[in-house]
Amino acid sequence: MFPTLAETGEIVIEDRLTLRLFPYRIARGDLVVLKSPIMPESIIGKRVLGLPGDIVCVDPTGETAPSTEHIVVPKGHIWIVGDNAPYSRDSRTFGPVSMSLLEGKLIMRVIIL
Repeated sequence: MFPTLAETGEIVIEDRLTLRLFPYRIARGDLVVLKSPIMPESIIGKRVLGLPGDIVCVDPTGETAPSTEHIVVPKGHIWIVGDNAPYSRDSRTFGPVSMSLLEGKLIMRVIIL
């Protein structure tokens, strides 16, 4: 899958307020912005694949774990994935991510011509 967001030529609009007031309004498929679990000084953007209590396949591609391995996403955590799986560091690498790392939810992208 190709990346959803381009490296240049786009601006994204992020909703930070709703996430702070209602953190459990995150849905599967949402694009979120969060602090990186492995480099907290960095901000990353990923897609939500699993919510607390969901059973997710650790790595459907089979590259980092057997495609038969599944995990239950713990309470207060989400499972995130990058849209460009072969080049993405995401929950396949660092496991479930604490919802406390969430910064916002992307609600719109604007293409600059």
